[in-house]
Amino acid sequence: MRRSEYSSEMRLKTPVRFLEGRFLASAVLLAGVAGLVTSCGNTQKVQAKDPGGSNGGVSVGVVKVGRRTLERTLRVSSELVPFQEIDVYAKEAGYVKQLNVDYGTRVQANQVMAVLEIPELQSQLKQDDADIKSASDQITLAQNQLHRVQAQHKVAQLQYDRLDGVAKSKPGLVAQQEVDDAQGKALATAAQVESAESNLENAQSRLSGAQAKRERDQVLFDYSKITAPFAGVVTQRFANLGTLVQAGTNSSTQAMPLVRLSQDDLFRLVIPVPESYVRYIHIGDPVRVSVPSLNQTFPGKVARFSVDVKEDTRTMHTEVDVPNPKRQLLPGLYADAEINLERKDNSVAVPLQAVDRNGDRTSVNVVGASNQIEIRRVTLGVQTANYAEVLSGLNEGETIVASDRSSLKAGQQVQPKPMQLAEYQGQDDQ
Repeated sequence: MRRSEYSSEMRLKTPVRFLEGRFLASAVLLAGVAGLVTSCGNTQKVQAKDPGGSNGGVSVGVVKVGRRTLERTLRVSSELVPFQEIDVYAKEAGYVKQLNVDYGTRVQANQVMAVLEIPELQSQLKQDDADIKSASDQITLAQNQLHRVQAQHKVAQLQYDRLDGVAKSKPGLVAQQEVDDAQGKALATAAQVESAESNLENAQSRLSGAQAKRERDQVLFDYSKITAPFAGVVTQRFANLGTLVQAGTNSSTQAMPLVRLSQDDLFRLVIPVPESYVRYIHIGDPVRVSVPSLNQTFPGKVARFSVDVKEDTRTMHTEVDVPNPKRQLLPGLYADAEINLERKDNSVAVPLQAVDRNGDRTSVNVVGASNQIEIRRVTLGVQTANYAEVLSGLNEGETIVASDRSSLKAGQQVQPKPMQLAEYQGQDDQ
C-alpha cells in the first residue's frame, strides 16, 4: 500500500473508533444510573411492604416526655391614650390677658395657665363692697336705736313697778290712774324694743346677703385665673393673647376651649378581650406592654373592665394602666398588650404535633422498650401553641413519636430516632 492510501485510510477509521468508544461509555453510564434508581426504588418499596423486616422497622422521629412550664397568654394590639385628657374651658367670658402655656408645656395641678380680663365682674365686686358697707352702717344704726329704746323701756318698767308696789302695799295712797299710765308706758317701750330688735335682725340679714353676693362674685372673678385641674402636658392651644373666650357653661354659644391638657405620667391601654378569654381576666393581673416604635416593653396591670360582653364584637372592654414616670410614652402610639391567662409550673407536657385527635379522643404513639408502637389514650390540660399538659396517660421519660404517624399501627416495630422540634411563637405560648 502506498503512503497516500494508508494515510487516507487512517484518517477515515480513527474518527469512527473514537465515536464508537464515546457511545459505549455513555451507554454504560446510563445503565449504571438506571440501575441505581431502580435499586433505590426497590428498596423503598421493600421497606414500605415490610416495615418490620431485617432492618428493624421504619425509622420514626421521637421525643422524650418531659416537664415544662406552660403559660397561655393573650396578645392584643391597641392604642395608648392618656389616663385623662380634657379641653380646658373658661367659666366666665372674658379676654385673654395673660397666657402662660403653649404646646408641650408641662404644668402641675392648680398651676395658673391663663388669666382673663373681666371688667364687669371687677365693677360688680366694687358694688358688692359698697353694699356691704351700707349694710354694716344700717346694723350700727339699728343697734343704737335698740339701745335707746331698751333704756327707755327700763325706766318706764321701773316706774311702773314702784307705783304698782306702793298701790298694793298702801291702797289709796297712789291713784290707780297713775299706775295705769305707768303700765302703758312700760308696754309701749317694750314694743319699741321688739321693733328695734327686728330692725337689727333685718340689717344683719341684709349684711349677710351682701356678703354672700360678694363671695359669689369673687368666686366668679377667681375663675378669671384658669388653672390646671391635674398635672400634665399641654397638647393643644386654641387661644392667643386678647382672644375673647366664651363661658363654657353657656350652651347658646359655641364656646372655644383655651387648651387641651393630657395626663402623661399614666397611660391607659383599652383592649377588647375575646369572649373565650373573659374568664381568665382579673383586676391586678400583670400585663407586658410592648411598643414597637420605641422597641421597649413597659409593665402594666389590668385596672378595670366592664362586666358585659358586647353583642356585636363578642368582646369585653378592658383597660390596662401603664405608668410613664420617664415620659417615654406618647399619646397615639400603638402597643401590644400581653396578658397572662393561665400558667402551670413543672407539668408533664408533650408537643402538640405528637398528639392525634379523633373527635373528643386524644392519643399518642408510645415507643416501648422493644421499639414497638403502643397507641395510648391521654387526657390533656393547658394547651399552648406548641405543647399540651398531660393530665393522665403518660409518664415523664417515656418516648413518643413526633413525626408522621399516618402509616403506623399498634405493635409495629420501628427504629426511633431523636428529633428536634420547631416551635411556633403564637399568642398562647410563652
